Order: sequence, then structure tokens, then C-alpha cells
Amino acid sequence: MSSSLSRRHLLGMLGAGAAAQAAPPATPERPNILFIYTDDHSYRTLSCYKEAYPWVKTPNIDRLASQGVRFLAAYNGAWCMPSRATLLTGHFQHGVESMSMTGSYPGSSYDPAKCPFWPKEMRKHGYTTAQIGKWHTGTDTGFGRDWDFQLVWNRPKYPETSTHYYYDQPITYQGGKTEMLKRYSTDQYTDWATDFIRGEGRDKDKPWYLWLCYGAVHGPYTPAERHLKELAGIDLDTPKDIFAPRPGKPEWAQKINQWNKDSNGKPVAGGKSFIEWVRQYHQGVYALDEAVGRLMQTLEETGQRQNTFVVFTSDQGLAFGQHGFRGTKIAAYDANTRSPLIFSMPGKIPQNRVCDVPVTGADLVPTMLRFAGMKHPWEMHGRDLTPLIMDQKAKWDHPALMVATGQTYGSDTNKIPTGDAVLHGGVPWYVMIRDKRYKYVRPLTTDLEELYDLQADPDELDNLAIKPEHKARLRKMREQAIAELRRTKCGFVDNMPPVKEV
Repeated sequence: MSSSLSRRHLLGMLGAGAAAQAAPPATPERPNILFIYTDDHSYRTLSCYKEAYPWVKTPNIDRLASQGVRFLAAYNGAWCMPSRATLLTGHFQHGVESMSMTGSYPGSSYDPAKCPFWPKEMRKHGYTTAQIGKWHTGTDTGFGRDWDFQLVWNRPKYPETSTHYYYDQPITYQGGKTEMLKRYSTDQYTDWATDFIRGEGRDKDKPWYLWLCYGAVHGPYTPAERHLKELAGIDLDTPKDIFAPRPGKPEWAQKINQWNKDSNGKPVAGGKSFIEWVRQYHQGVYALDEAVGRLMQTLEETGQRQNTFVVFTSDQGLAFGQHGFRGTKIAAYDANTRSPLIFSMPGKIPQNRVCDVPVTGADLVPTMLRFAGMKHPWEMHGRDLTPLIMDQKAKWDHPALMVATGQTYGSDTNKIPTGDAVLHGGVPWYVMIRDKRYKYVRPLTTDLEELYDLQADPDELDNLAIKPEHKARLRKMREQAIAELRRTKCGFVDNMPPVKEV
């Protein structure tokens, strides 16, 4: 094990995580689950997505996609913390009770009695549960309650190191000793994960669930030293609406101006050109692609590939230039928040398939529970995606919902703030709903609604909400959004500001 703690020391600290009852090892009905979760990682950075730049190459992730089902559009959350809260609870942000931001950012807390995490239920079901890498959901990481095995960078507990995404991270080992990690985090997390897959620190007679949370490719977008020379000489077009004004968009969107113009009118920021920023961001993906290759190789070498359900996604995407943003999530635009999503389990699910149904992070939890052979421990906001994974012709009439309420969670969202208090990163709270073709966004202010035809306008430049000929569709999707909010028992559904009539 590549850390300053010896393997013997590490294994000796595992006793607190031995609460689950004895169970047989993984079977087709109870497979292992490897959940690979990257950070600020846009679908545009993967060459298996057609929206990627032509010079993007991610052969290992592409291979994973060819060995499973790739979803074209996933919306896991608006930013890091609520995305993770959804993946731990199965609830959208407005249903994550007791979660709150406290102290210096990203300080946060929650009450486990009011906000239970489903890995605890997996332990009762006979799984060994493990989490490696970034933690961003309360200072209580749940070791011994939710996790049998945990090597974690607890960002909320150590806010002074909250920007240390690649080096100098305080790593807490199995709920005990904390030591500073000097090595490149993507490589170290992968080493720990492959050791765990090989059997270190776990009961080899039990199936396992591993949530592997990389910090890459979050800012400061630091590539591994071996990749610093990659992508030299690349070229790319500047996004059409990198500079304001943005005709037809809401007032708040006109104020997003995170780029300046150099003497030639080209976008620059923070001393770097637009191309330099995009290059550095994509360089950071190389180590992630290598990591996926190593993980799959380890599963193969240990005879677990056929019996491990692999899920690959990110907390959300990241805009670079689109709509004036620079390295920003939060907004409902695909450039900001759309994630890649791949499911793979050769021999169990179809291979080399693409699903064009948009889905959400809340859908991933009931899906993983289904593959683990578990009933829902409580009411889930998402829907089991197994029909879409298994059957290309499966009927699916459910729209994808995303709710963004800034840094506020649960019943604290029932009262919608006003003025600047409703803004997060310059973006107002909102409700977004999407079907295969259209996206509707309702701000929780009196600003303009947005409606986009993603087939005709994938860059989301033409706001159909202001056009009379689209009033019927606008009204229909507005009603769909309200219906989904009611279904998920959203407390603010009857308190939303009236829509702005155009």
C-alpha cells in the first residue's frame, strides 16, 4: 500500500468496520459495485462523446463505454456538495434534511438520524462498504457506521487545505490517524483502490461496494507531471457567447463575464489564454483515464470483472467559456452541469450501447440498490434505471429533474430567499427539467424562464421561452416541473415566485 502507513498498521485499524454479518462473496445476484466518481469532469473531455474536441483521447474510458451502456446526458447535481449528498441519500437537494454549511467553507454538518446514508444499509445486507478519496458532505465521514473501509480527504474538516486537490492532502485512515499525502492524488487513490480490489483491508468472503471519489479534474486543474507536455499546439473555436450581451437570456446571465479581451480581442483570464486554460483542464484528464485502465485491469487479473457492476460518472460538468463562465458549474446549462455516465458489467448487461434518455444522480442510487439485490431502505426521489440499461426499447416517460438551491438543503429550502441571497455564484436558485429533446429552466426569481431545443440548439443559445410559438411547450414543461417537485415532496413548490410573462 503506497502510503506512509504500513499495510499491517492499516489492516490493524479495520476492526471498527466489522459490523456487517457474514455473507457469501459476490454472486451475479449480489455483485461487487465499483462506483468511480470524478470531479468537475465534463462529458466533453471524453472521446466517446461526440461533443469532445477532436484531439481528445481517452482510450480506457472509451473501452469501458464499449463494454457497457453509455448515457448521453446525466445531471447529478449543480455543484460538488449537493451532488454527493444526493448520491448518499437518493434525494434531491431539497430532500436532504439537516445538511447545512457551517464555519469556514467548505465546513458542513448533518444529523445522521435525520440524514441517513444508504451504504449503512448495504452493510446490513452483507456488503463490505468502502470509500476512498474526496469527502465533501459534513465533517462526519461515517466511518464505522456507513463505511467499513475509508481512506479519506475530509475537506469540510480541514478547510485550510480545501484547495489541495492534487497534493498535500490530510488523509484520515479508517477514522483514526491523519497524515499529509504528498503524492499526486489521482495516482494514490488508484493505488489504494486496486489494493482494496485485490483484497487488502476487506473480508474476501463478502461482496463489496467501493465509492472511489477522485479530486480530478477540479481546479486548479493540476496535471500529473508526466502529462504537462500533452496537447501542445491544439486549437479550438471560442464559444459563441463567451462575452455578453447574450440575447434572449435572463438578466442574471448577462452579468456572467469571467473573461477579458486581450489586444486582439481574444479571451484571457488569470494571465492565461482561453486555449491555455482548456488545454490544462484536459491534461488533468489523462491520469483519470489511466486510472480507469488500471482499475479494469485489476478486476480482470483478480477474476472479478464479470461480477463487478461498474458505474462511472462525475459530480457535474464544468463550463470553460460557454455562456461567459470560466471553470464554473452551478448553472443549468449542459456545459456547466452535464456529466458523463457509463454502466458496465460484461455478461450481465448489454455492451456497446448508447442511451439517449436524460437521467439524474438520484436515479443512480435505486439502480445500484437493484443490482445489489436490495429493497429501498426509504422512499427514493430517483428511479431505477435497470430497464433502460437492459432494454434499448424500454418505455420511459419520466423527465429528468434537477433542483439547485445554492448552499441550502432540506426544509431550509422551503422559504426561497430574495435579492442576492438567492444567488450562488451569480446564478439564482432554479428548477430544471429535461426530456430527450427539450430543457426547461425556471429560476426561483422573477427573471426569465429558459427553454431550449437541444437537438437544434445544443449550445443553448436560443431561448425559446420568449417566443410566442413555443408557449404551449413552455406551459407543458412548467407543469411537468411542478409535478416532479410535488412527487418529491418539495417544500417550496407553492412558494415559487410567479413566472415572468413575455
